Amino acid sequence: MKKATIAAPAASLALASAPRVRGIVAARAESQPSNVRETLDELNRAFAAFRDKNDERLAELERGRDDVVTNEHVDRINASVGELTQLVEAQQQTIDGLRAGGGAGDGASAEVRAHTDAFNNWFRRGREPDAGMRELEVNAGLTTQSDPDGGYLAPEQMEGSIDRVLGTVSAIRGLSRVVSIGTAGYSKLVSLGGSGSGWVGEEDSRPETSTPTLSKIALSMGEVYANPAATQTALDDATFDVEAWLAEEVSIEFAEQEGAAFWSGNGINKPKGITSYNKVANGSYAWGKIGFTVTGAAAAFASTDPADAIIQLFYSLKSQYRNGASFLMSDAVMGTVRQFKDGQDNYLWAPPTVDGPATILGKPVATDDNVDALGANAFPMAFGNFQRGYLIADRTGVRVLRDPYTNKPNVHFYTTKRVGGGVVNFEAIKLLKCST
Repeated sequence: MKKATIAAPAASLALASAPRVRGIVAARAESQPSNVRETLDELNRAFAAFRDKNDERLAELERGRDDVVTNEHVDRINASVGELTQLVEAQQQTIDGLRAGGGAGDGASAEVRAHTDAFNNWFRRGREPDAGMRELEVNAGLTTQSDPDGGYLAPEQMEGSIDRVLGTVSAIRGLSRVVSIGTAGYSKLVSLGGSGSGWVGEEDSRPETSTPTLSKIALSMGEVYANPAATQTALDDATFDVEAWLAEEVSIEFAEQEGAAFWSGNGINKPKGITSYNKVANGSYAWGKIGFTVTGAAAAFASTDPADAIIQLFYSLKSQYRNGASFLMSDAVMGTVRQFKDGQDNYLWAPPTVDGPATILGKPVATDDNVDALGANAFPMAFGNFQRGYLIADRTGVRVLRDPYTNKPNVHFYTTKRVGGGVVNFEAIKLLKCST
């Protein structure tokens, strides 16, 4: 099979400037397309222009020419494609959030509504109800502790709003399995196989077989916090949406901390990140380690057939995990990969659609700037079934401590949540390493 030969860019591409939070574009409505379909149309036009110009660049390279002007043109269009892709994802997330809704509706119990009303009043004015917030927490089923420390538990709908926004902002959280727990820690047993079997005749004896091996996985837990502030004037405003404001402010801070921990956290008072486990060449993979394949160059992709590295990574994951698998990389690495072709001269990357995200080799691709950049011994890409491979445990209850004194006239809301995370299936995630 004839393979296309393309040169990997000498440096990572710089995306066009825009307000960002860990790979999420905060689009300005007045200067951006008004809806997803318009943005997708613009994105498809930009990607078509990118393909044409990049094909021109490749043809020049085959003729032994390396035109600086053409390269700069390709890079500019590529950056525009990246920005538009992020904008589509941000618009889709906004639509999903509106569909999900929020707030304590008519289905909430009287106790839950009472706690929500009391919490909102305390949040705005600092006054506790006569019944006491602790008693209301117990009646609403939020806690069985008589006197927990550190403020009060947020109402269920407020916690749900925070979790919902976190799921869209934090890439690994959005890909992984998330469970809620009511204890200080979380552990589970995983079967490593090994159960014996055999064939016998109708009257043959059935000798005892070996028993399956079980491995205990204990997630590393830690407490993540945020400390947003609002003026008392804003809190007094009846139109001020307490739930939406806190969810937005807290989720961004939580996502910043979580995203780094889920990728590279050391497991000490925080989740253990994917790259913190022992990593070995995939041919030497063993349970408890993460297998990796290589890019073919010491600090980048190979200059010849760079797409081969991604195809090799794709097939390093067992077929039973590829159904439901996703790619994960930074925006800069995505900009590099967007230029790669397979052996049939097809681009590996495909733009998002109304129904789904951008894909590589037909699999969804998510961006997270916590993932390594291209560099010596770096791991710039992961491919895996994160739902089966990585588990995040949220301890039930977001706690809020109101502080009107430290920074007058602002009121701070010290918000904490216990979060754990770790790999629970080492077969389900593979990494790509910059190496020959």
